[in-house]
Amino acid sequence: MGEEMPGVARDTGWRKAIPESRDRLQSRVLVIVVGAWLAGLCAYSVFVAYSSVASFTALPVEAVEISLGFALLVRALRAATPGGAVCGGMICFLITLWTGSFTESALRTGLTPLILLFVLTFVSTRAGRTKKARTGLAESRRGRSAAQVIANLSVAALSVSPQSENLVQRWMAYCCVSGLYDAWASEAVKIMCVAALVEATADTVSSEIGQAFGGDPVLIAGLRRVEPGTDGAVTFLGSCAGVAAGASVAIVGATAMHLSAAATLTALGAGICGLFFDSLLGATVERRGWMGNDLVNFTSTAFAAVLAAVIYRFFVL
Repeated sequence: MGEEMPGVARDTGWRKAIPESRDRLQSRVLVIVVGAWLAGLCAYSVFVAYSSVASFTALPVEAVEISLGFALLVRALRAATPGGAVCGGMICFLITLWTGSFTESALRTGLTPLILLFVLTFVSTRAGRTKKARTGLAESRRGRSAAQVIANLSVAALSVSPQSENLVQRWMAYCCVSGLYDAWASEAVKIMCVAALVEATADTVSSEIGQAFGGDPVLIAGLRRVEPGTDGAVTFLGSCAGVAAGASVAIVGATAMHLSAAATLTALGAGICGLFFDSLLGATVERRGWMGNDLVNFTSTAFAAVLAAVIYRFFVL
């Protein structure tokens, strides 16, 4: 929460605890490492679709077309920079392809909650923009950068990759849950994806609504009042808005991907825990200048995804 955009620094001065050079370095490393990982997964996915064309339906082609359209739309609305739009397109492709069924519509995939996430974050970012601009908290008019897109959405895409599903299967084998490897892993990675999307939605909506309409926030560590935009600061209104937005993404995602009620609650609970974990990181390591906002957001979505898998394995199965 309390996210500030790179473009703001040029107008109002650097206001973060972390040195600007360190923050930019962390963001570049995130883009290089995770961006290359996403690109490699996309190339692998295309290869799998091409080599298995006899058994594939139109889903891979639809996933490519939808992802290109998504990237172009994001760019046309200036919701992201060119690099951010490209990263968003890759993420959209991976989520659509690897959460889908070759006998159902592309809307019966993670694409549907991803679209809802985009709508909710787009609207909340522009809500009260004049007020946020006066205080230097408005998003850059260029849109979200590649680093910001990767920080918020890449974990959802990485969660549903074949490599991730294989890792979950190995974990199940290690836990000695015989006979459940394939079925559990297939559902678990979808739950992880939804949890990451819930966290990303709730974080952005809570931050944007809180900054625009929430009044004076309090620091989650210590509950003392601080200035709007402070790392780790939360407002009651913003938090409620974030939880409501996250819940809508969880319900829509679970419905689209045929997840059970228990799986839906697991994804929602893990995502909301990730939301407050994000604030805790902001109030501690980010305020000390150790981590920048992009790395905090990436860590929080990863926390939500892993927590969802753990909860599902030990408390739901």
